[in-house]
Amino acid sequence: MRRASACRYDRVTMADPLYTIAATLRTAFAAATGLSADDIDPVVRPSDRADAQANGALAIAKQLGKNPRDVAQAVVVTGLLNDVCSRAEVAGPGFINLTFTAEFLAAELAAVASDERLGVRSATHPRTAVIDYSHPNVAKEMHVGHLRTTIIGDSLVRLLRFVGHRTIL
Repeated sequence: MRRASACRYDRVTMADPLYTIAATLRTAFAAATGLSADDIDPVVRPSDRADAQANGALAIAKQLGKNPRDVAQAVVVTGLLNDVCSRAEVAGPGFINLTFTAEFLAAELAAVASDERLGVRSATHPRTAVIDYSHPNVAKEMHVGHLRTTIIGDSLVRLLRFVGHRTIL
């Protein structure tokens, strides 16, 4: 199996380390299989056995007509996960269980903390959302029931605008 050049994990400031590890896994799957990294979905999920689990070897093996465990093992052998994982092991029919290094998590936290947007990425395809929430009548007495819908509605508007969506009130 050819060994890809050892590289630092792909630096994309995100609030979620699973997003960063997915980018690294795309590179590792591409190195192990010869497929284009753009065509690979590593299917990274949280795991109860490790920090994360990559299930992408199952679909890629089917596409290539190979054994999923062999594909998963080839990904681990590339060495591209060594900088981010203290342990990467093949389990079951071809899952890759990943345990992150403390250094990787510390680097992710430092990158997010220094980012102006705290690692929250903008919407790739901004949409328009209509938010209808309470606007208390100033001519009437306000009561606690108005607060809940007003706070929830205003929070939704702020969140949607922060990621780049257009809101109509």
